[in-house]
Amino acid sequence: MGLCLSTAWNAFRYNNGEEIVQEIRSLGFEEIELSFDLTKKIVADISRLVKKKRIRVHSVHNFCPVPDGLERREALPDCYSLASCDEEIRALAVKYTKVSIDTACQLNARALVLHCGRVETGEHTRELISAYNAGGFGGPYFQALKLRMHKERIEKAEEHFSNALRSLEQLAGYAKGLDIAIGIENRFYFREIPSFAETGRILEHFRGAPVFYWHDTGHAQLWENLGFMKHKDYLDTYAPYLLGVHLHDIKGTQDHLAPLEGDFDFNALKPYLKDGTIKTLEAHYPATAGELICAKDYLEKLYA
Repeated sequence: MGLCLSTAWNAFRYNNGEEIVQEIRSLGFEEIELSFDLTKKIVADISRLVKKKRIRVHSVHNFCPVPDGLERREALPDCYSLASCDEEIRALAVKYTKVSIDTACQLNARALVLHCGRVETGEHTRELISAYNAGGFGGPYFQALKLRMHKERIEKAEEHFSNALRSLEQLAGYAKGLDIAIGIENRFYFREIPSFAETGRILEHFRGAPVFYWHDTGHAQLWENLGFMKHKDYLDTYAPYLLGVHLHDIKGTQDHLAPLEGDFDFNALKPYLKDGTIKTLEAHYPATAGELICAKDYLEKLYA
């Protein structure tokens, strides 16, 4: 299996799938992941290109296409939370995740990359990053905010986590019927589900179901850089469940850089990747075409 490129890199510049795919192919990529900011028209365009064998899709990122009634800029992966205590919102999250599973099936993809919602507390991750950038993780404000975030999350986590499990129970059977694997992605924001421990609880709960682990390099490294835990702990603990990886670089707390543009050592992943592991380069703008070409060459040689 070759290296995929996420359409997150260039989809925002176009309103049709033909131009998105044409630009990606011009960099040498023949396989892609569909990101969460694509309209029904763009997905239909790409579906036609898949049928013509001009591109292959290995994975789809929830929600895809953009849910009804939302603009592209509004359709973030947690615009509807699978962990919501509002039953109407949770039902919409399940509904549009099933649509995304349908999309993956229609495009002959193997996997759906999934965010599992969030604990409804204040979102302090960016504030924590600012405190770290100002004084490191030894600073008193950083430490005080870290303790506050832990306390707020613990107080509300269990109810939201139970709702996420309910949603996943509805989705696992649906995905199994269409032969689509669900990849539970480790998260960037502290309040999001799953935490490191919650990842294990989900994987154990769905043992035997098509629910696996999706490893994001930048997200895992962020929490090591902030002094919370080791990146390697994710890989050592959840490698048996590994379905795919998002490959992007990170410099300090800035992630989604093209590989080779940050400080992460991509050699660290080699022992954990198998032939069938879906490997997706998930750099965002302003990564350049030249950076992606260099990253592609480097990663394909490294993981050959």
